[in-house]
Amino acid sequence: MSTNITPLADRVLVEPSQAETTTSSGIIIPDTAKEKPQRGTVIAVGPGKKDEPMTVKVGDSILYGKYAGTELSVEGKDYLIMRESDIFAII
Repeated sequence: MSTNITPLADRVLVEPSQAETTTSSGIIIPDTAKEKPQRGTVIAVGPGKKDEPMTVKVGDSILYGKYAGTELSVEGKDYLIMRESDIFAII
């Protein structure tokens, strides 16, 4: 999957995972009660800062903060752009 967005410095472009629609017991969760996803896939990575190389790479599955990043929509797809420091872990 490619996009024409190239993050600058230590920023990362992330495609958020879909929110869960049912619980493990099969109960359907309405849109108003869905949790904002906190995991996603890295789509593009900036070059990093001069003394801080990037640790994540394209294709990594990551965990990030609930309110991390800035939402943007490109060609009908939703993405988040955030600093690498907003990423908690690679999973």
